Amino acid sequence: MTLSPERATFYLDCLRADAARLAEVARLGLAAEVPPCPGWTVDSVVRHTAQVYLHKVEILRLGKRPEPWPPNLDDREPFALYDEAFATLLTALDKAGTSSETWTFSPWDSTSGFWYRRMALETAVHRVDAELAHDVATPVDRELALDGIDEVLTLMLGGPWWAEGDTSSPVDATVRVTADGHSWTIALNATSAEVTRDTDAEVAAEIYGDPTAVLLWLWGRVETSAVQTVGDDEAVKAFRSRVAECTT
Repeated sequence: MTLSPERATFYLDCLRADAARLAEVARLGLAAEVPPCPGWTVDSVVRHTAQVYLHKVEILRLGKRPEPWPPNLDDREPFALYDEAFATLLTALDKAGTSSETWTFSPWDSTSGFWYRRMALETAVHRVDAELAHDVATPVDRELALDGIDEVLTLMLGGPWWAEGDTSSPVDATVRVTADGHSWTIALNATSAEVTRDTDAEVAAEIYGDPTAVLLWLWGRVETSAVQTVGDDEAVKAFRSRVAECTT
């Protein structure tokens, strides 16, 4: 699957904006704790994001996952590390373009274009982490947030990961997620999560709200009170637990 030039530009624009915002907010203080991520500080966010960038640089260079990984970066000054990693990532994406064959964790897309999207969404969520630590949260770009909801549901939840039935949340229910007029219907059991755009199917519960709120709820960055729900509360809780298994 080849990413269009227009979509690649969109992802790069979002990536640059959120990366810059993350660095800006991080300079308010590295020691601040990230409320939804126990044990994490802003320093953790900066270092983790830099390491993610460098990991993708190596994937794009090698066409496969680097081994061994990660390198020891503990002695690096965090902002210098982050700035260097981000610049290197942009160079690697530009060099790879959008259609180079490479490793991804998607069963449907093994092109470098996959990482344009993934890095834009990774950065948006971690930008919010830094903002939450300093109580200065701002919305995710609406179009990017909707794309992020789709990524979580169709790839991370809806991928072929559950066949062994080893989930700790074997919810057996159909739920719907809706944001800004877009809906995803997810039929779950212990061994599958089938995602469609069917808006007519009967569901046990629906979760809906602003795209940013829904995206951040799926990623465990906000409480359920940040979105609206109707239907079976237990199905909502079980669904959230199932999503947590594939987003951590």
